[in-house]
Amino acid sequence: MKSSRFPHPLTLLTGCILAAAVLTYVLPAGQYEREYDAETDRTIVVAGTFERVDPDPVGPFDAFVAIPRGLESAADVVFLVFLIGGAFTVVDKTGALRTAVHWMTANLGERAVLAVPVVSVFFAIGGVVENMQEEIIPLIPVVLILTRRLGFTALTAVSMSAGAAFVGSAFSPINPFQVGIAQRVSDVPLLSGGLYRSGFLALALGLWIVATMRNAMATRVIPTEAEEEPAAELEHVARHGTILGIVALTFAVLVWGLLDQGWDFNQMSGLFVIMGVAVGVIGRLGLSGTAAAFADGFREMAFAGILIGFARAISVVLEQGLIIDTIVHGLFTPLAELPLTLSAIGMMLVQTVVHVPVPSVSGQAVLTMPVITPLADLLGMSRQVAILAYHYGAGLCDLLTPTNGALMAILATAGVRYEDWVRFATPLFALLMGLGAISITLAIVIGLQ
Repeated sequence: MKSSRFPHPLTLLTGCILAAAVLTYVLPAGQYEREYDAETDRTIVVAGTFERVDPDPVGPFDAFVAIPRGLESAADVVFLVFLIGGAFTVVDKTGALRTAVHWMTANLGERAVLAVPVVSVFFAIGGVVENMQEEIIPLIPVVLILTRRLGFTALTAVSMSAGAAFVGSAFSPINPFQVGIAQRVSDVPLLSGGLYRSGFLALALGLWIVATMRNAMATRVIPTEAEEEPAAELEHVARHGTILGIVALTFAVLVWGLLDQGWDFNQMSGLFVIMGVAVGVIGRLGLSGTAAAFADGFREMAFAGILIGFARAISVVLEQGLIIDTIVHGLFTPLAELPLTLSAIGMMLVQTVVHVPVPSVSGQAVLTMPVITPLADLLGMSRQVAILAYHYGAGLCDLLTPTNGALMAILATAGVRYEDWVRFATPLFALLMGLGAISITLAIVIGLQ
């Protein structure tokens, strides 16, 4: 008997787009008023202004038109994927990344499983400081080289890269695209409650890493022959070290730009272009070789960029059909009738549901936080608790939702079937949601402000 399989990612996302179009005929149209917020430089909803409006259902043709509109809407993210992909292809062409992988595998020996926490922590830091998602896509081939040499599966590669980054994002005390925007919108001091969040970040990341290590060892097939690094590559250790230093410096500048300068995707893209050019020159690829490497990276990232645009098209359809606000209003309003703790945990669960049609965490913050902040005040709930509910609910949903274009692109790049990932990640998702509920409950008990 054949096991059931999920459809191709493009088929799955197209089905979600059509399902969203059907919802525009089923759900009543409604909207909140919106206003520009100078502090966050974003347009946010105005609480208490929801009202029904004339329906504007999305027909079949317009549903497909939403696909190029989704690509247009996600242009800054798609361009980031292309340009980072090009930059890291330049790094790969120099041999620096492969030399680093060879060095790690040669030194780990029988302690191969230790690669899991090392790599996981690296990607988790990316999630903590800058909501690392699309940036992972061009790094997946390098992680696959490492896992293949150690005898681990492609699913392990995804878990210790994307999985760790998503968990880091969901529990981060400083993520500018999640907790930063949510705190600004809710008029809560920026980075407040950081120590409390950090404690649960350590617990969540430890849980994820242990589970990944157990799965890695359970599915490991020890390689029969070690892949030798060409001698010509090893002669350039100093140059490769300089290149890896440039990569590290780039990420350090990226953190500074995000946390101190308020950078967005376009500044990030520009920074990685500079990194790619600098690496190409130092790696002696020449200008033509560097340009050719960028072009190779663009080709390799094309499918990933298309997946991101298809995923964004889902929210385009829901927005065009005027039902995004209806969904938010309908899900959050009943929470006012629940006891305080149940209402807070309910907020987390509702934020998880909302994240399926609104896969942008920053977009979800400006959509939902103005709605649940007055609700929290009405219930006598700390705004910090409401932010935790948003942070955990939206962030952890990224582990599973097919509307997360970055996740689908990462799985496609790694050659991991979506259903296999869901089978592995769902129990961990449930445990992490439970940890989030404990965090929220404890925050209420101690009066976290």
